[in-house]
Amino acid sequence: QLQLVESGGDLVQPGGSLRLSCAASGFTLDYYGIGWFRQAPGKEREGVSCISNNGASTNYADSVKGRFTISRDNAKNTVYLQMNSLKPEDTGIYYCAAHRLYGRCFLWAGVYDDWGQGTQVTVSS
Repeated sequence: QLQLVESGGDLVQPGGSLRLSCAASGFTLDYYGIGWFRQAPGKEREGVSCISNNGASTNYADSVKGRFTISRDNAKNTVYLQMNSLKPEDTGIYYCAAHRLYGRCFLWAGVYDDWGQGTQVTVSS
């Protein structure tokens, strides 16, 4: 079974930056597409970003485009989400997830099989 562990969540000021990590164990991530999702209290879970198995394709929610960057280092079995120019509305629990449906980049949560437990990101002054 693939295990995913998120880290890097913290309390940051608006305009600040944060880098989240998703470390995998059990299997290599070489054949997995990876997505980052977030959920704020009282709101639906939304797709934030995704990256294909080889890193060739990425996608972002409109709300984070231009501010967030997803990347992966398969040698380290880790995926990252660099978050810049953070806004209060970015607050939420951030989850990484993995799927093996061709290793493609999807922002739809329904295709993901394995999920981490999440890391809290709070953007507040």
